[in-house]
Amino acid sequence: MSRRSGQQGQGLVEYALVLVLVAVVIIAILTLLGPQIGNVFSRIVFAFD
Repeated sequence: MSRRSGQQGQGLVEYALVLVLVAVVIIAILTLLGPQIGNVFSRIVFAFD
């Protein structure tokens, strides 16, 4: 295996770790704010009734 191939693999792993971190942050935010967001949509729907 050449040195260049190893660097590409390392870059791919770092990219995947960043994507996983972003996904975890988004899931945490949605979990915390989910009920509040649902209430906003409910109010919008009831406003049209």
